[in-house]
Amino acid sequence: MAKSPILEQVYQKLGGRAAFGEEIASEADLARVVARRIPLRALTHFTRSGFSEQEVAEYVIPPRTRRHRKARREPLTVDESDRLVRLTRIQALAEDVFGDAEKANRWLRKPLGILDGRSPLDVARTDSGARLIEQILAKIDWGAAA
Repeated sequence: MAKSPILEQVYQKLGGRAAFGEEIASEADLARVVARRIPLRALTHFTRSGFSEQEVAEYVIPPRTRRHRKARREPLTVDESDRLVRLTRIQALAEDVFGDAEKANRWLRKPLGILDGRSPLDVARTDSGARLIEQILAKIDWGAAA
């Protein structure tokens, strides 16, 4: 089975083999990596893909906690790993739908009426919120107004 383009994007955005030390060829592989806890170095790649340090602090891991983990050479927790993958997936989906990283990243941060004035990125903090954003992106992709 071929790796989905979104899964490939998530893998590359988080640093690929350099960050994970292994290939991720399926959603099952990604779930295993999250359960084993993603290395901190994936955050460097995450910021290179368009997320600010402030967004890392707000959505994934606070700076102080990150410094402590780095000093102890500990990976992200399972929850932090899950949040990291969730936001990366939403970004990859948005880039796929909009066909342009800049447009996608602007849309992710724009307050939307359909989300009660919250941004898609803010709503995607939770799994149910991320699913909602995925549905909105699917509607946009199919040409429906969102």
